Amino acid sequence: MTVRRERSAGKPGRTRRRYGGEGAGHDGPDERWMASYLDMVTVLMCLFIVLFAMSTVDQEKYEELRASLQNGFGIEESDDPDAIPVTTVIPETVEDDEEALRAAAERELHDLIALRDRISADLTRHGIAENVRFDIDSRGLTIRLVGAETFFDGNSAALRPLAQNVLGVIAPAISGIPNQVSIEGHAEPEGDSGPYATDWELSADRSTKVLRHMVERLSIAATRVSSIGYGSARPVETDGAADRSLNRRVDIVVLSDESEEVRNLIPALLD
Repeated sequence: MTVRRERSAGKPGRTRRRYGGEGAGHDGPDERWMASYLDMVTVLMCLFIVLFAMSTVDQEKYEELRASLQNGFGIEESDDPDAIPVTTVIPETVEDDEEALRAAAERELHDLIALRDRISADLTRHGIAENVRFDIDSRGLTIRLVGAETFFDGNSAALRPLAQNVLGVIAPAISGIPNQVSIEGHAEPEGDSGPYATDWELSADRSTKVLRHMVERLSIAATRVSSIGYGSARPVETDGAADRSLNRRVDIVVLSDESEEVRNLIPALLD
């Protein structure tokens, strides 16, 4: 009888490797997820490298854009990398505006002087220039009809024939321009207002009579003229009592149609 002997202890048999659980082949955590993560990072890195390689920067256009932005914001270039950009105020615009205003004031003054000279020449030709005075200021051209005895009878507001002749010479020059006209009556300080309650009424009535004559007889557009009486509130400077009659006057003011900024420059140009 043959007896089959068991494997000897010195000849090891094949054993089956077991994972997980008790008797596992290692003691640490499972790190197989890192392989997938590293693959994803690698793919992303390759993607960005490809995108960067595909992109191009036009250096010339970049320099043009940079220069344009610097000029627009008034930033001066500096070789010092630590220098702080300085914003500069360019005065050309301000200077251009001032020159434009001055040029407009010079043109307006030229027009006012031309109007004055024309009226003065017409009055001289008719021999009635001695009772009319002129003044140019920021308002425009003032034509002063001085001397109550020359244009009005006593304390009356009725126009004398000489006054009508003077207005007849002045009107054509005024009708040829678009400017507004202010007719302003004045009275002598401490003067006799006659039948009028005060010199306010006297001065207002005289300016109104001049306005009506220019509109009704001399065809000046009513939309261009206005009338006001100042009484004795705005006297002109005189040397004495003999010259106070100069305040018994009516002013015909051809108003400048320029802006206030331009008009304010006119007096300085007269100096």
